Amino acid sequence: MKIIPFILLAIICTIMLKGIIDFIRGKRMQTGMRDSRFSTELFYGLIIIYIMVMIGFGLIYFMLSFEAIILVESGVPREVGTIGSLIHSMYFSGVTLLTIGYGDITPIGIGRVIALIEALIGYILPAAFVMRLVQHGQRSRGE
Repeated sequence: MKIIPFILLAIICTIMLKGIIDFIRGKRMQTGMRDSRFSTELFYGLIIIYIMVMIGFGLIYFMLSFEAIILVESGVPREVGTIGSLIHSMYFSGVTLLTIGYGDITPIGIGRVIALIEALIGYILPAAFVMRLVQHGQRSRGE
């Protein structure tokens, strides 16, 4: 029974990593609007990647919370139910990914490393989005 969370963790990480790599490499999403100045397909792609990463890391925090408390609220470890833990995990993931970092929920232990990786992804994604927009603009002009 202890191996199932690690298998789920590996699947979630694989899906997130594949989505980010596909976005950065510029895999086409067939939605049209390829000749406009603002690329709607890239914008929607970025939103989907952000949501996927936020949910993926939220699930990672949630699964790790069954092993030990990795998120503390206001500096005090609190016992919350399953739904409360899921809500805290998703909230912390969103705040970390979007680099808001209110500080009301703090990671401890391995959660700090995971939060650093998520924050790094949160910084890299906008840069990848801008790079894709520039490449998209150069292709549409025929350069």
